[in-house]
Formats: sequence, structure tokens, C-alpha cells
Amino acid sequence: MVSGTTFAVLIAVTSVTVSGQNAVQAFNDPRSSSALPAASSRPVNITPEMRGDIMMARKMYREAVEAYSEGPHDSAVLANKTGIAWHQMMNLDQARREYERAVKLNPTYNEAINNLGTVYYARKSYRRAVSQYNKALKFAPESASIYSNLGTAQFARKKYKEAAECYEKALSLDPDVFEHRSSQGVLLQERSVQERAKFHYYLAKTYAKAGAVDRALLYMRKCLEEGFQDRKKFREEPEFTKLQDNEDFRQLLAMEPRVL
Repeated sequence: MVSGTTFAVLIAVTSVTVSGQNAVQAFNDPRSSSALPAASSRPVNITPEMRGDIMMARKMYREAVEAYSEGPHDSAVLANKTGIAWHQMMNLDQARREYERAVKLNPTYNEAINNLGTVYYARKSYRRAVSQYNKALKFAPESASIYSNLGTAQFARKKYKEAAECYEKALSLDPDVFEHRSSQGVLLQERSVQERAKFHYYLAKTYAKAGAVDRALLYMRKCLEEGFQDRKKFREEPEFTKLQDNEDFRQLLAMEPRVL
């Protein structure tokens, strides 16, 4: 949902195939009790969780909530998935309640803790979001997506150095962490920021430092098109040193991109 200078909302780590059993399998948490059995000639018993997963893949979020509500009430996984369904409907109060219920049922459930952080982020309570993301990382220290979320929350607090460090860590754990674009999953990844040009500048800088030239140039172009004015940073920042002789890099600095 786009409003004002805020772009994108929530994307998730887990990609989803939108039809049949593949949709269910893609959305399921590995800890889910309703993972589909291996293919066989016997009919599959469709559980409430499976039906909810199919509804989520079809973007029928209210129907997903209803399906999940028919499953076990002591399941942290179902509580988290129900929270995501409410989240997709932008009902943040209901989403928060379900994430909190999931964490109460399983205090080490890093996905639900992370998702609770995204509610605080959406409410612009960035300090509380940071606290939740740090808590989630205690249980999932190798999660690129949670590091990405932590960086975005720090970015919103204008703590750019800390944000850059988080982005670098996220990229080291998953080279594609900033390119995920699916809309379902059990762990939400935040992309909603107000300073788009500066955000894309920092992504360009992160990719340049990692040696991912094509992506560095892509986000460099984006930030210039979004009105980034401080071009001297591209010439002076050490992360861009190796790009100085790159012809595409030089052309981007020489041109005047149309500001979007």
C-alpha cells in the first residue's frame, strides 16, 4: 500500500506457488503440524491449516482467518499465520494480538517475534520495533531477513551507521535478501521507508561494498531518479572506489535522471 512518500509495505521471505498443494507447502512453517504427506493414491485429509494456507495464497485473507480459527487453539504456528492474515488486511491491532498469542504459546518463536516488530514499525514505534527484532535475532542469529528488518528500523530512526551495518550483515547471510518480492510467508520482511532516495543510496553502497556491481548500479540509478542530490558521495565514499572506472557508473553520474 502506498501513501505519501512511503513506498511498498510488507513482503515475506517465503515464496508461494498459488495453486493446490504447492501453495500449501510453500506457505507452511517447517514446524507446522499439517505439512502435506508425500504423494500417494490415498485422498489427502485437508486440515484447517491447509485450507487457510490455500486461502492466503489466493489472497482471501478473511477466509484464511476463518479457516485457521477451526484449527488447534494452542498452536503458535496458526496464531502467527492468523496474525499475518490480519496484517495483510491492515488490521494491525488484530495482527498484534495474534503475534503476541503466538509468542505466549512459544516464547522462542522468532518469526512471530519478528512479525510483532513489523506491527510496531508500521505504527512508527521504531524503538520498540528494534527491540523486537533484536529479541528475534537471539533465537535466529543467522536470519538475513530479521537483520534486514532491524536495519530498516534503525534507518527510520536516522541511525544510518547502524542501519548500514545491519544491511551488510543481512547481505552476507543471503545475497538475495533485498530482492525477495513474494507476499506470503511466516516471517514478514519490512520495506516501508519514507526516505526512498537515501534508502536506495544505502542499498547501492551495501552492494558496492559486497562487490555486486550490477545491483549497486541498479540502486544507484533508483536513488538518483528519486532525487538523491549528494552525488559527491559516489565519488568520495570508499565503498564506490572500485566502480570509479566502470563506464556505466560514470554515465550514471554524468546523466541527469528524470526524477520520479
